[in-house]
Amino acid sequence: MTEKLFIVAAPGLEALTARELATLGLTGVTVAGGMELRGGLDSIYRANLHLRTASRILVRLGEFYAAAFSELRKKASRLPWERYLAPGQPVALRATCHKSRLYHSDAVIERVLGAIGDRLGQAAPLSAWDEESEGQPPQGVVIRLANNLCTISVDSSGALLHRRGYRLATAKAPLRETLAAAMVLASGWDGRAPLLDPFCGAGTILIEAALWARRIAPGKARRFTFMDWPGFDASLWEATLAAALAAERPLEAPLLGSDRDAGAIQFAAANAVRADVAADIEFSCRPLSAIAPPPGPGWLITNPPYGVRVSAAKDLRNLYAQFGNILRRRCPGWQVAFLCNSVPLMRQTGFTLERSHSWSNGGVRVYLARGVV
Repeated sequence: MTEKLFIVAAPGLEALTARELATLGLTGVTVAGGMELRGGLDSIYRANLHLRTASRILVRLGEFYAAAFSELRKKASRLPWERYLAPGQPVALRATCHKSRLYHSDAVIERVLGAIGDRLGQAAPLSAWDEESEGQPPQGVVIRLANNLCTISVDSSGALLHRRGYRLATAKAPLRETLAAAMVLASGWDGRAPLLDPFCGAGTILIEAALWARRIAPGKARRFTFMDWPGFDASLWEATLAAALAAERPLEAPLLGSDRDAGAIQFAAANAVRADVAADIEFSCRPLSAIAPPPGPGWLITNPPYGVRVSAAKDLRNLYAQFGNILRRRCPGWQVAFLCNSVPLMRQTGFTLERSHSWSNGGVRVYLARGVV
């Protein structure tokens, strides 16, 4: 049986997530905030296991018009909740209301929670929705009311998909795994040329690069909410996971990461061990001026400091000018891709750069600057 699925992606990542879906043989329609498509359990399992840039996978449970709370509860109770919930199982509900007669989100949640109990014959305990949960959260239900049209979806992922399970240690200003993977995919790196990150921090860019180049499924070591569904197909999941493991391959490229912060290097090395790619990445504690790239040309993909404080602007201009000068001396002919929130700072490098993608990193609008040294 096929379901309507919605692949949630952070703003700006939709096109990259659509490209990933295509490699899995899944096609859909790209909309703001993700992709819509149809698929069965196989599609749900593979998308959760393999997608590197998506945030979560939702299953559309139902859609109907409701202009009164009684109507909302009655119609929501007709939905097949038993496919995804056992009687009395805790749930976490989140509701948004826009241009609808039912505009009080807490009251909407109360009626849908009652509808779940009506359908399953037992009240469902309400749990808090914690988007940043480190553990396995309760079954999530997303309710959206827009122009009196109510769309109810169940979450198949659980913890956000950027939580691969390897990053227990972080340096300052950590880069989310999905954004690091997006940088690697959007940079054009082929997985065979050398790759260098001179501001590696907790090592997230290089770890995501190693996982992608080795075709290691990012979700292979974590749990998903769909594993708790009454209709969970354990044999299908085991076959999906086995196929992913069989597709893994050795790394063909040298990956090097450096940072002037010794603590960050320790974090990066520990994270690489947990991601099972420690043998693929060489980390070293050194300043930008001491980088030692392997024979190239290759790719330099990094997340350097960028200013959110005016007082730091002068120092950052000097840093970016130094960044450009060092790369011209040490990495001639290399491809470069880095995040930055300021066009003037990009220009300090002296490179001709294109801004091919724009994302939000920690609430700051950033660009992916790309060019050739």
